[in-house]
Amino acid sequence: MAYKLNVNGQSLTADAPPDMPLLWVLRDVLNLRGTKYGCGIGQCAACTVQLNGKAARSCQTPVSAVGNQAVTTIEGLSVDGTHPVQIAWTEIDVPQCGYCQAGQMMAAAALLTKKPNPSDSDIDSAMNGNLCRCGTYLRIRKAIHKAAALSTNASAKAPQQASLTPAAK
Repeated sequence: MAYKLNVNGQSLTADAPPDMPLLWVLRDVLNLRGTKYGCGIGQCAACTVQLNGKAARSCQTPVSAVGNQAVTTIEGLSVDGTHPVQIAWTEIDVPQCGYCQAGQMMAAAALLTKKPNPSDSDIDSAMNGNLCRCGTYLRIRKAIHKAAALSTNASAKAPQQASLTPAAK
């Protein structure tokens, strides 16, 4: 069956059985390989993507359940790696083996959309269930705080830049 999906801001068509997990549609049908297969039972969250801005386990989401929801994968977080989460992950040097990091980053980005300045408790709660075999949890928390600060700084600068007239630029 053909499904019209909104993936990373693009309208894409995927021919897949209705019960095929979104993970496999993304990886095998649409060739978006950033979303990782971890456990296949929704326990590790390596496969996390966003559906309408909320973190979702793509290994447990059948393509038929996606409907009109906007799907965002790690490839769609930003075109050029400039999303605050991506910058923070690099600056803090979060990954060790890196396998779980796409899912970690997608969950972190969803958290920051919901709570732009999260506490440690907010982070721990939102990231609970995103497993990292290398144990980089403290770096992940630090990177989320850094991404929040980067987002806040970018937001604070935007209105000033927007208010400039062309002649003032």
